[in-house]
Amino acid sequence: MSTDGSTNPFKYFLAGGFGGVCTVLVGHPLDTIKVRLQTMPPVQLGKIPIYNGAWDCAVKTVKKEGFFGLYKGMAAPITGVAPIFAISFLGFGLGKKVFSSTGDKKENLTPSRLFCAGAFSGIFTAIIMVPGERIKCILQVQEIGNQKYDGPISVIKNLYTEGGIRSLYKGTCATLLRGN
Repeated sequence: MSTDGSTNPFKYFLAGGFGGVCTVLVGHPLDTIKVRLQTMPPVQLGKIPIYNGAWDCAVKTVKKEGFFGLYKGMAAPITGVAPIFAISFLGFGLGKKVFSSTGDKKENLTPSRLFCAGAFSGIFTAIIMVPGERIKCILQVQEIGNQKYDGPISVIKNLYTEGGIRSLYKGTCATLLRGN
């Protein structure tokens, strides 16, 4: 913020973008493991599960696909992370102003008003985040040799052909409830 209390969208974009890129680079391998464990078929009686936990999933992924297999589907979140964080920072500032009793975003808000301001910012970020999350998850669960999609653009084209813009936004309500 500047000395007069106004926000500089460019500074928010840079700060949010840099923080977001760092978050994706560090967290994406764990997200890939999480998605693979969540989408693993149920274990059938007398059969061995695909993965025996997070560590086993990581080891098997690296052995089968190399280290960068942990970064599968990362293009979508990396592309959207700067605008998502920038919009989140701006939305939170706007939310603080909307939920303050005086309309001043510098006011110290109660915890419940801070919660509302944070939730308010999540509405804006979901517009950008949901399609990227959907694309990322679809790419993360693809098996090598059994790939339906070549990359993010292939996923977008296919989803749009199958169900229009709505299919890109499948899961929006759950994403909003998750709390971004």
